[in-house]
Amino acid sequence: MRNKMIWADRKFKFDIPAEMYPIVVERLRGTPARIEEKTRGITEDALSKRDGDNWSIKEQIGHLVTVDTLWFARLEDFLSGQQTLTAADMENKRTRERKFNEIPVTDILREFRASREKLVALLDSVKESQVELTAHHPRLNQPMRLIDSYFFAAEHDDHHLAKINDLVQMFR
Repeated sequence: MRNKMIWADRKFKFDIPAEMYPIVVERLRGTPARIEEKTRGITEDALSKRDGDNWSIKEQIGHLVTVDTLWFARLEDFLSGQQTLTAADMENKRTRERKFNEIPVTDILREFRASREKLVALLDSVKESQVELTAHHPRLNQPMRLIDSYFFAAEHDDHHLAKINDLVQMFR
């Protein structure tokens, strides 16, 4: 079954216990390895193919690279006591501008792994008392705890992993 879900249409109920924070961080830590495993042995040509107007595998991975900057900004928002979280670029301008189909997948994967390792290291340093810091999410128009924000990020990763899986099946 293909992932036809549109990310911006997702609704969220943020009620996971704060004790699950290490599990959420672990999901984020594992995304680079999961992507590397899914894309191993696939040609650059297949990794650059699109399904109509939808992003290619390389563009899906590249999008996660560009979105990591948002996760860094939001962590800073929480830790500095901002009332509202940094807004996402819903037009995905940075993803389009990077032209990921023209970049070797090994370079995209290396950049993503480096970015994600840095993010996870910061998340590992979050104190237990900070996990439930709260700020307003601008697009969802609801309060969100720090743990919720990174659960949201892990769900976003999985959304794109499912898209990648669809493309792997289609173009392999």
